[in-house]
Amino acid sequence: MNSFWALVRRDVALAVRCGGEAALTLGFFVVTVALFPFGVGPDPELLGRIAAGIVWVTALLAATISLDRLFLSDLEDGSLDLLALSPLPLELIVVAKCLAHWLVTGLPVTLLSPLMAMMLQLDGAAHGPLILSLLIGTPALSLTGAIGATLVLGARRGGALIGLLVLPLFIPVLIFGISGVEAALAGLPVLPHMLIEGAILVVSLPLAALAGAAALRLALA
Repeated sequence: MNSFWALVRRDVALAVRCGGEAALTLGFFVVTVALFPFGVGPDPELLGRIAAGIVWVTALLAATISLDRLFLSDLEDGSLDLLALSPLPLELIVVAKCLAHWLVTGLPVTLLSPLMAMMLQLDGAAHGPLILSLLIGTPALSLTGAIGATLVLGARRGGALIGLLVLPLFIPVLIFGISGVEAALAGLPVLPHMLIEGAILVVSLPLAALAGAAALRLALA
């Protein structure tokens, strides 16, 4: 497992050193959320009612815009060939890169979400469920997105293709992430929604590892 964590540390260090990916994701998240009050109006009641949807959809789009570089930079500089020759199985390489992607995109967005929720007048009682739903759901977005990123590896206009492939697959995570927050606002139990989100995450892990590794073998063949 040392190789696994070394790969995670390498990808996180590269993202932090370059500064582009994490900053772009956070910048997109903040600016897009800030645009909604201009579009739908400053009514606090309306903003509070749709705040969970705004935060979740924006977090989903922020995760998507960085997916095209998940494997492409390693393919371009030859690192992917070296990783494929390493003792670490391709399935674990996919999971390690998904974990690094979540650490530099999904986790910062999750940590920033309470501030965005306050700006959108979301009821304070729903802040906890919102953070929890993003903590469970954003790793599933990275894992599911990795499948699309490996399938379009090396293709022209891969960024647009990834969106077409993975955005429909994000819908279940989106539905249960938002419904958990809305349940908290309505005074209903949040746990069932979080459990379903957790189940989606558990299913996504082996699916992304197996499908991503298979697509990488085809790309490297």
